[in-house]
Amino acid sequence: MRVGLLSPLFESVPPKLYGGTERVVHNLARGLTQNGVDVTVFASGDSHVPGILVPVVEESLRLHPERYPDPCAYNIKMLGDIAKQADDFDVLHNHHDYWMLPLSEMTRTPLLTTLHGRLDLQETRNTFMAFPNSYYTSISDSQRTPLRDLHWLRTIYHGIDLKNFRYHERPGDYLAFLGRITVEKRPELAIEIAKKSGVPLKIAAKIEGPASQAYYDTYVKPHVDGKFIQYVGEISESEKCDFLGQALAMVFPIDWPEPFGLVMIESLACGTPVLARPLGAAAEILGEGITGYSSLDVQTLARKVGEIGKISRPACRRWVEEKFSLQRMTEDYIHVYQHLIQLARFRARTSAGQRPHRHRWDFVHSLQRTANGDS
Repeated sequence: MRVGLLSPLFESVPPKLYGGTERVVHNLARGLTQNGVDVTVFASGDSHVPGILVPVVEESLRLHPERYPDPCAYNIKMLGDIAKQADDFDVLHNHHDYWMLPLSEMTRTPLLTTLHGRLDLQETRNTFMAFPNSYYTSISDSQRTPLRDLHWLRTIYHGIDLKNFRYHERPGDYLAFLGRITVEKRPELAIEIAKKSGVPLKIAAKIEGPASQAYYDTYVKPHVDGKFIQYVGEISESEKCDFLGQALAMVFPIDWPEPFGLVMIESLACGTPVLARPLGAAAEILGEGITGYSSLDVQTLARKVGEIGKISRPACRRWVEEKFSLQRMTEDYIHVYQHLIQLARFRARTSAGQRPHRHRWDFVHSLQRTANGDS
């Protein structure tokens, strides 16, 4: 099986610093190659991936804005490059949002798109609905809610390689916030939880662009004293494990329909419970009273800090081992790839002039049910 993975160009694969989608692409490339799949990754040239790398640009766009002032131009270049090579693959697996959707009209190779972002914006709906020949997988059931009539094949939760996340048996004495400085992630609510609970907070977060900087200056910086509230900046992958694992709990006070929340399973893999607001996928990913606590009310979350010792850190680790392993994610995607390939072969035969008998349409329906996990 030959699979082309299409990654965003904004970060390298894996990302040098923050970057959820690119980390998932890297994990999947590893899982697929370990399972004997021939993998080609279309990404920035500073990526390091299992399989073959096709560099669309020399370096990731976000870390070099002066070199790449117009990211759109490189995304269009990527679209053209892949279209020329599409016949070399059995499946193209798109992780680059709507940018690569025209491939579904440009090539006979099946295009599977895993959506990583929010889908509740009107312009998003109009764009995705304009490509009826595309197939989609969601990263949580809740992510589908605004666009239930897309051609969804399956929900496939993210998986991580547990070898990269060292289990920490003994917690430290601080709360951790890891993510982005944005209104969706609400870092100021993490600060409020810390102050109400009396437990210090360390913030490791990306500030990206003027809006993010303004949010930090307005809502975060006034509270940062370098002691009780610390801002440690954007951390690397090598620093993440200790940052999460040595925390008493990871605080996830989101205020948006979170599509997945990779940092939650990364924290649990280190043995660290999560305190979250149950929006979007959070309720699917976490186990109430097993991996932490959830509430929309900040005061309640602050009180739960005092009960975090009731959560078993080994149970947090087992939760990820059982539900969010790299092998499970890889097998789920291979399952979908296989049935997309069979469906493409069936359609090629019928378009060549063979009349589709009734049993063949039953076959297609069976393939779609299997891809959806109904087999």
